Order: sequence, then C-alpha cells, then structure tokens
Amino acid sequence: METKLEREVRFLKIYAAMTTLFCAVLFLSAFAVYNKKPKFEEIDVERINIVEKDGKLRMVISNQERQHPGIVNGKVIKRDGLRPPGMIFFNHLGDEMGGFIFGDNGGNGHFGSLTFDKVKNDQAVGFRYLESDNGAYQAGLEVWQRPNLPSDVVEARWEAARKIPDEAARKAAMQALIDNNESTQQRLFFGKQRDNSAMLLMSDIKGRPRIRMQVAPDGTPKLEFLDEAGKVIYSLPNSSSAPKP
Repeated sequence: METKLEREVRFLKIYAAMTTLFCAVLFLSAFAVYNKKPKFEEIDVERINIVEKDGKLRMVISNQERQHPGIVNGKVIKRDGLRPPGMIFFNHLGDEMGGFIFGDNGGNGHFGSLTFDKVKNDQAVGFRYLESDNGAYQAGLEVWQRPNLPSDVVEARWEAARKIPDEAARKAAMQALIDNNESTQQRLFFGKQRDNSAMLLMSDIKGRPRIRMQVAPDGTPKLEFLDEAGKVIYSLPNSSSAPKP
C-alpha cells in the first residue's frame, strides 16, 4: 500500500513535469511570436519613418499633412506651406538627399518628381512631369549645376546681395556670385516641352544654352550651336544647305 510520503513524492514529480512542460510551451510560443514577421492584407497609415537600428532616419513615406520638411546641412528647412506627399530620402549625414513627390498643379493639373540632391544642397538630377490645368505638359530628364557649398550658405550670400540699396552695386554683387559659380543653373534638359516639341538642351556652367537640338510639333528637326550671348553661330539644316523649292 502506498504511503503518504510516496504519494507526496509522486505528486511533486507530476507537478514538476507539468510545470516544466508549461514553461517550455510558453517559451517556444514567445520565441515563435518574436520571430514571426507581422503580415497585413491592408493598412491605412499617414506616415511611415524608415530608420536604422540606431534610430537614424533614412526615409519618410507620408501624406501631405505629415510630410517631413527636409533637412539640409543639419538644419530643418523652413517652409511657408505644406510639402507634397511622397517619399523623402535621407543620407548618412542626416540630410535630405532627394525623393519622390507628387501633387496638384492647379485645377486639373498635377505633377510628379523623382530627384536626387547634391550633398548639403538641393536637387542635382531629376525626372519631372509638370502638367498645367489646360492640359499642356512638360516631361523629361533635367540636370542642374549646384554650388559646391551648403545651400543655406549660398542663400545667405544671395540674400545679402539682394539687400544692397545701390542698383549698380547690387547687380555687380549678384553677377559676382554667378561668376563664382554660386548660383543654381540648369545644365541639361531632355524631353518634351509644353509646345509639343521634343528637345535636348545643353547649357554651360553659367546656364547659357550652347547646344539646342529639337523636333518641332510639325516634325521639323533642327540642331543649333549658340555663343555666350545666345546667338546661333551654326545650325543644321542651314539656309545654304536647305533644299530649294
């Protein structure tokens, strides 16, 4: 016949086994939940911040109301109004380095833009689509010449030049900034213009058009070379080589 001590020992063995089993199940369940990636069939969200393990911001996906204003040279960009919705990219320095944005452009017009920025400055290359309310649109690849300086430094110098009271001195100061390559200039456009012409336009570092190749809306092709003053110095076809009626 089983003694009281034997019954108690048997009970403790069963209790220990059940407790061990319960702890094992709990541990495995927690481990499985920890390693399982959440899956959503559909989600509504106003903003998503993509960060590194150390918390450094690398990308923001947001609607218009919660869109990030951007950071350049370590400073948050001051904006008068809301920024368009889309994705904003941030580099290893914490500054904005471009993004994909889109929005309305008055009435039925809209725009889309994918750009990448120069370090501590603004967009240097981009694909842009711009459509007006009347349906006319421009679409193409654009490249900009940016100063090799932080954008806030450049803006401060231009603001100081614009505040010079004397007109002649003001113009001279602004021209000096241009001569020192402290202004933003479009270097290349390749795409469709609002007048339905297709164009490749290449400019010098001062933003002066030097080569212009286009196909007019009526299908007429033309290649032009321009001097610093914008005068056409050579073109194809030219008047001497054009076929006579």
